[in-house]
Amino acid sequence: MIEIIYRHTDFLVIDKPESMSFHSEQGAGVIAQLEAQLQAEGEQDVQLFAVHRLDKMTSGLLLVALNKKAANYFQTQFSARQIDKLYLAMAGNKPKKKQGWVKGDMQPARRGSWKLIPSQNNPALTRFKSFALRPGERLYLLKPLTGRTHQLRVALKSLSVPIFGDRRYANLEQASLDQRGYLHAYALAFDYANEHFDFRSVPKQGERFLTAEFQQWLTSQQDVWSLFD
Repeated sequence: MIEIIYRHTDFLVIDKPESMSFHSEQGAGVIAQLEAQLQAEGEQDVQLFAVHRLDKMTSGLLLVALNKKAANYFQTQFSARQIDKLYLAMAGNKPKKKQGWVKGDMQPARRGSWKLIPSQNNPALTRFKSFALRPGERLYLLKPLTGRTHQLRVALKSLSVPIFGDRRYANLEQASLDQRGYLHAYALAFDYANEHFDFRSVPKQGERFLTAEFQQWLTSQQDVWSLFD
């Protein structure tokens, strides 16, 4: 069952579980599963429109349009950087820097991976802050200004702190010790039809997201958007 956080006549905001594929590959993806779920609830002729995506390992907030007009609006808003997103990631405690920007062009690497390169022709842009939690563990609050494939995963790898549990960009043996990849779409804010919407999703899966230290951080940060003012 996919949790629907908010229902609007033109869109849904859902909480995507980790390890659920976005696209239908080896089984139904999140959009296909959500359509089936809504039909099972009695909704007829359901057609959903994806306006952004989350990697398979990423959990959290996903915006889905319910008609083409809304889909076109949200896609335009994403392109114009008018929709704000914040992500939570868990990684190592010794990044090259603890806050700031990660900027650079992204270049295809082996086997579907990507890498960050120094050139700035069409750069991926990510702002971030980090917070020490437990020994060897740091929380990263990430604000992407662009929406490239694997952008946040590559950004943290470029800081020498690949995300815990990331079987593509971290050491595979170490990543296999974690039961999930620790990247979560935490906050989503946008304007629609003269109304402002602001959503949060607290991660529910993964031991590192359930520690007392992480929960204490969550309760101490009532206005996370202000951290990037």
